[in-house]
Amino acid sequence: MTVRFIKMHANGDDFIVVDMRGKIDPITSEVARRLADRNRGVGFNQLAVVLDCDDAAARLRFWNPNGSILDTCGSATRGVADMLMREADTSSVVLRTNRGLLTCVRESGQSVSVDMGMPLLNWQDIPLAKEVDTNALPLSGSPTACSMGNPHCTFFVVDLAAVDVAAIGPKIETDPLFCNKTNVHFVQIIDRSHIRLRIWERGGGIPLGSGSCSCGAVVGGIRRGLLDDTVSVECDGGTVKVRWNGTDGVVLTGYVEPIFYGTIATHFLQKT
Repeated sequence: MTVRFIKMHANGDDFIVVDMRGKIDPITSEVARRLADRNRGVGFNQLAVVLDCDDAAARLRFWNPNGSILDTCGSATRGVADMLMREADTSSVVLRTNRGLLTCVRESGQSVSVDMGMPLLNWQDIPLAKEVDTNALPLSGSPTACSMGNPHCTFFVVDLAAVDVAAIGPKIETDPLFCNKTNVHFVQIIDRSHIRLRIWERGGGIPLGSGSCSCGAVVGGIRRGLLDDTVSVECDGGTVKVRWNGTDGVVLTGYVEPIFYGTIATHFLQKT
């Protein structure tokens, strides 16, 4: 089987898209892990498989670099939307993920918006191991928690440069409070419409950015009364915009760009 892919990025948050519409999906946990290897594979923060769907333009399945599945990915969703909108010569598209139906819209330049849906704020929906206040978790630093389809834990700090993300992130990711582990955010508030964000990504490490993590961080700041409803999120790789009015879905807007096209060798898919 010939499997083609597109390598893309969203402000450095890189991902590959494999279009398997009308075909049998060959991507397994093991294949995803090997493709994620930046020396022996392609390398990515996430992998998105595009599948046939009856009630949307396509259904998306996402993989982390460690071969685990995730329910949503704001960057890759926007990348697939960019690809399919070009294919259909249209300015909007609806995609199905495990998060539900997500509407994506072409913005100016190379930007795409996606309505990521309402954040889940109940402790059982995140999910957490016990009933706690999700706006002030019983952890050092009193972070917030929510789910955008994936769990998010957000710390607000005075000096982001002083935070050792690589040391703290894995400890919080695997804390027993988080039933399915968690993404971890460290946020420095510049003003009510601008934050600086660094991330420890569940199953991935430190990325240059993350769409769903940007959403989770802004949701936490709005719930705390620290941010307005439209926020510029400055990550290591660039800036995205997140908008949430507290009632409707969280809208993520940012740059996406194809990098190159390739074909995965048949033997690579068949290796064990």
